[in-house]
Amino acid sequence: MEQTFIMIKPDGVQRGLVGEIISRFEKKGFTLKGLKLLTVEQSFAEKHYEDLATKPFFSGLVEYIISGPVVAMIWEGKGVVATGRKIIGATNPAASEPGTIRGDLAIHVGRSVVFSNFLWMII
Repeated sequence: MEQTFIMIKPDGVQRGLVGEIISRFEKKGFTLKGLKLLTVEQSFAEKHYEDLATKPFFSGLVEYIISGPVVAMIWEGKGVVATGRKIIGATNPAASEPGTIRGDLAIHVGRSVVFSNFLWMII
């Protein structure tokens, strides 16, 4: 079994998309192992995105991710990493296929509804 971390970003929470996003993973047969509503601290966001610190959009990205609550989740299941990527879609919503979370729900690349940090955790 694999586990992966998925976070619904502030725009997804603010737009009331939490249930829709959870439903898409459940419908694929994955198991929700943990869920927490939280606000990301600025220092944590800066460290998390430190590889992008030299990019012109860095400060806007940090401000966005700390702008409101997020929903952090751990999903488990066979193939959850690869399938999770397909469920979420491309980073740029304009390049995401219809039927994906970003293809159906995201507005633009700066407000892409979900974040994924795919982990290969064999349990």
